[in-house]
Amino acid sequence: MNLFFWIKFSRALFAFGRWYTNENRVRLHIVILCLTGSFSGLAQSQNWVETAPGIWKFSVGKPEAYNLLTAAESKPNVEALTKLGKTGFPIAKNAISVRVEGGKTYLRLPLDRGEQIFGFGLNFQTVHQRGKILQLHMDHYGSKDNGRTHAPVPFYVSSKGYGVFVNSARYINVYAGTAVRQDSKNPPKVQDRNTDKTWEARPYSDAVEMLVPAEGVDLYVFGGPTPLDAVRRFNLFNGGGCLPPRWGLGFTQRVNRLYSADDVQKEAQEFEDKQYPLDFIGLEPGWQSKSYPCTFEWDKGRFPQPGLFVKTMLDKGIRINLWTNPYVSPEASIYPKIAPYTGSHTVWVGAVPDLTMPQAREIFWGKFASDHVDIGVSGYKIDEIDGYDFYLWPDVATFPSGLSAEQMRQTYGLLVQKQSADLFHQRNQRTYGLVRASNAGGSSLPYVIYNDYYSHEDFITALINSGFAGVLWTPEVRASKTSEEWLRRFQTVCFSPMAMINAWASSTKPWSFPEVAEQIKEIAQLRMKMMPYWYTEFAKYHFEGTPPFRAMNLEDGFQAAAKKEVLTASLEENPYAEAVGKEIKDQYMAGEYLLVAPLFTGQTSRKVILPKGKWYDFYTGHFAGDGEVITVTPGLDKIPVYVKDGGIIPMMPPLLHAPKPAQKVDLEIRHYGEKPAQSRLYDDDGETFNYEKGQYAWRTITVERQKNGQWKGSVSKPEKGKPDTIGKVTWRFMTSR
Repeated sequence: MNLFFWIKFSRALFAFGRWYTNENRVRLHIVILCLTGSFSGLAQSQNWVETAPGIWKFSVGKPEAYNLLTAAESKPNVEALTKLGKTGFPIAKNAISVRVEGGKTYLRLPLDRGEQIFGFGLNFQTVHQRGKILQLHMDHYGSKDNGRTHAPVPFYVSSKGYGVFVNSARYINVYAGTAVRQDSKNPPKVQDRNTDKTWEARPYSDAVEMLVPAEGVDLYVFGGPTPLDAVRRFNLFNGGGCLPPRWGLGFTQRVNRLYSADDVQKEAQEFEDKQYPLDFIGLEPGWQSKSYPCTFEWDKGRFPQPGLFVKTMLDKGIRINLWTNPYVSPEASIYPKIAPYTGSHTVWVGAVPDLTMPQAREIFWGKFASDHVDIGVSGYKIDEIDGYDFYLWPDVATFPSGLSAEQMRQTYGLLVQKQSADLFHQRNQRTYGLVRASNAGGSSLPYVIYNDYYSHEDFITALINSGFAGVLWTPEVRASKTSEEWLRRFQTVCFSPMAMINAWASSTKPWSFPEVAEQIKEIAQLRMKMMPYWYTEFAKYHFEGTPPFRAMNLEDGFQAAAKKEVLTASLEENPYAEAVGKEIKDQYMAGEYLLVAPLFTGQTSRKVILPKGKWYDFYTGHFAGDGEVITVTPGLDKIPVYVKDGGIIPMMPPLLHAPKPAQKVDLEIRHYGEKPAQSRLYDDDGETFNYEKGQYAWRTITVERQKNGQWKGSVSKPEKGKPDTIGKVTWRFMTSR
């Protein structure tokens, strides 16, 4: 090479050195990454698309065609999302980092100091998720809240008022404020363990990082401005919450697994004779000719005339719900037809239908339609689709559709919910049942999660977390060691999405402990009396996305008040500030107005944290407190419940069965506190999907104080042609005394 070349080359290097500033270095980095196929948040920061008001989507790499939303076939409720209004993008876009490398997707989102996060599925022991390392993996309940759970929903909510959702049907690894990067803009302080008493084994982390084992993913951000608004948007994005039939919110008894038709009818008659409410009965495995694996066919010895049996029960106002798992016995009549559309591995020696294939769906659900739904069966309990690893198909299994065993495991609960619910929707008939697995996309599906775990305290934590995950959970009652435990569990389940005794093994009944039988009857009747309130709250879940049962962290005036109190007073001077800063796992909101604070076996008193604003005792109307921590001793007969100032609770007579379509029901409307108020009452036929065609009514309830100081209430009239099932209305003003 000649001297002229080296002179030009030296000048070029000098010019490049002057150009290669920090800013241009980033530009060059972007060009290189785009050329090589690796991406960063900076490179794609302009690719966020607002898919609905307050919801933004970012497609990273090459997202897989099959995901949680496609499995659930969920469709956003755009009209309701529009009513929530617009809000700004809640995170600094340049702080979001993504890349695809080695067939995996890496996501990083920022966390501020003091920011708490909630969600990541149906956890049983923790509400605060910051500082957790999880693998979101469909499984039976976990003992350490490590991400393996019945609903490993890849959605989290920030205390700052936004949500993040990763739409992937893969096992996602989550580092929720645990990992510290060298290039962090907010690094933790370097400490010397030898001399610094404040040294921490887990240094401060300023990010949530997630690893998705796929070459791309759809990432969503949900705006607020409050955490509850972010949750609402998530639920509405998934179609809105389910709206059960009225009878689904009544009382259900699951009978012994080997009961016959005569046994079931005898037990139903006992409920009526003893005046305990009952809306549907669950038949356990013995209704089938064989189970584990299943034939899906009636046992001819125990149920010789299933059609007549179901009709007889319906005539009594009691519906039948059938237990099943989806694993097809080689002795089932549908086995030869469905075998080509099943997976490579069995579960309990039963074939696993590939329910993503139309052929499998037609054969499988066709059997359910002809043998069950067509004769009047009202719903299902779908068992054993969650785990453990040694129960379900292994990750090495293959399926004829080509989907991986991992994808099938993450979504099988969604598939069985959606496809079974469609059987009823096609008949314009609502259903409400039980399931052992769900995931994101399943908010609108009419199923409540349950399991074989039996910690009362952890059941309440799960109920609280269900509100972050877009699922429903029941703290069911089974056997109990004492009458106290029996009553305490029963009190809780009557303030949950499904009031149920599961007596498949124990044969227990509401009156199994005679010493508390009357208290049990009273709380069961209270469940029925409150049906107008519960039904309205589920309508808000459906039309507005508000979870009917949710954490205190989503209650306006709870966390905001905590932050204010911490800033203005020391913890020694203000126990309320200290209390709300802790993880609250034993009290929750039930609907718009009620705060429920259960007691557990052995407890005679407990502390209750009341958010800012006046609160009143549900039973007496007495003033309970205002933004403070109270200690209560309610006695065995009552579960502590408090109503916010201005709360309006519509109630009906304690019927033994839910009202029938068009049945007029008298109402007693209670108003609590000193605040004039307006509330809404939902009405439709209670059984069909005619509400989807506009056949529903929202009635406005108004309570105001007159000039003479007396309270007066009114209920607006329904629009012409709309449902009207309200009979005589009486008012009860639960003013503080």
